[in-house]
Amino acid sequence: MHDWHQRAAEFHERAAQAHRVAALRHNQQDHLTAHEQSRQAMEHSMRAHEESQEAFRQSAILAGQIKPEDKKP
Repeated sequence: MHDWHQRAAEFHERAAQAHRVAALRHNQQDHLTAHEQSRQAMEHSMRAHEESQEAFRQSAILAGQIKPEDKKP
């Protein structure tokens, strides 16, 4: 269970870092690079969301609330 939560946390941190870099680049008038950093931040955010959902699903399986063969949310 801990591994799924850790993976989700890592993707959340990657997204936050990419957002910080994008904001910095935007302030430096480097809009093309800022746009690319924003795109990467969005990808990391989406992956973090997916990992969070899987962590929740794995926790529910371990708690006996759902069966392993139940569809993913």
